[in-house]
Parts: sequence; C-alpha cells; structure tokens
Amino acid sequence: MSRFLILNLKGPLQAWGTHTFEDFRPSNLFPTRSGLLGLIAACVGIDRKDHEGLNQLARSVEFTVKVDRGGVKLSDYHTIIEARRANRKPKEGETVQTRREYLFDASFLVAIGARPSATISLDAILGAVQKPVYTPSLGRRSCPLSEPLFVSSQEAETGKDALNLIFGAKGVVYAENKPLKGQQCLMMRDVPMHGKTRRFGTRMVYIHAETKEVLDVSQPS
Repeated sequence: MSRFLILNLKGPLQAWGTHTFEDFRPSNLFPTRSGLLGLIAACVGIDRKDHEGLNQLARSVEFTVKVDRGGVKLSDYHTIIEARRANRKPKEGETVQTRREYLFDASFLVAIGARPSATISLDAILGAVQKPVYTPSLGRRSCPLSEPLFVSSQEAETGKDALNLIFGAKGVVYAENKPLKGQQCLMMRDVPMHGKTRRFGTRMVYIHAETKEVLDVSQPS
C-alpha cells in the first residue's frame, strides 16, 4: 500500500496548455503534468527560476487525474504586438490576433503519489497545499480555484484506487502508472525540462475508462 494526497481542482475557468505559440494557446482536456507541477511548486514556494528545486519536485511526484466534470472549451480573443506565430517569425511592429482556450465549468480530482527518488516528501507537499506560499491557479494566473485544494490523504495500491475509494469507480482516469491489458494510452509532450531554454519531454499516459461510453482521446482545437 502507498500513500496518496487527493486534490480537488475546481474553478470557473481552467487552462492546461499544450503545444503553443503566442497566436494560439490551446488548452488540454485534462490537467497536464507541467501544469500540475506548476501548481504544486507555487504551493511549496519554488520560484520559476529555481531550476534545481523544480527538477527535485518533478522527480518526487507522480499524478493520477480523474475527470469529475469535463467542461466546455471557450476561446478568448487578444491582440499582441510582435507575437511569435506558429508559421513564421514576428514582423517589427506587427499586431497579431491571438486566441487563448479555456475549459469552462470543469472539475478534476488528482492523486499525488511519491516516486522512489523523492526528495520532497508528501508531508511537505501536504503542508504546502493547506497553506500555500504563492497563490495556486488552475493552469493560468487568471484561473483561480473556487474550492479548497486539499481533500484527504489515502492509503491504496495505486492513485486510481485512491481516487475510487472516495469518488467511486465510474469515469475516466488518466494515470502515469503501468498499464492494464487492453488499456488505451496517449503520448503527451508535457514533461518540463528546466534550464536556460523552455523545453518539454514526452510521457505515456494510461487511460482507465470505467464507462460504457466510447472513449475519444483526441485533442480537438
């Protein structure tokens, strides 16, 4: 049995960024690893320039996400001067039209587990999510939480089991643990690689869909 911290991610708007340029900032359909690490780092008080601290946090935790309510995608319109574009470099003085996606009325539950290489303990994270150093947000600073972040601490075999103990087995779960036979999976490029340049690595996400509905794992724009 392992210990897991259960978090509640609920708010009017959420935004979990995927591959992005300044003329289009999409949101993933569920919380990304980079977004969750940013949320926990804010609670713990790790500055975004503290690359070693961020790497220690990344090596310490694994996440399992349960969809409580999927929400609806909405777009916000902006204009930016000399913004990076997906298809070319910005021109001097150019005004670029941009679109930023958000998830409206979504709700997710997250189980945080400790990795064998953990240097930041679950106890330290527990204290931080109950009394954050910096204000946590749901992917972007403009997306505040509407309910307390921490739910409970659970003992279970996996993060999925820990979530099911509280919220039942129905629904879709995205996990970083080893897959089950016949299980669907999704390759995601959301593993932050902290350093002088902004880069991301890939990971495999395993999808547990305990529902009779047909599961669509695509990422519509």
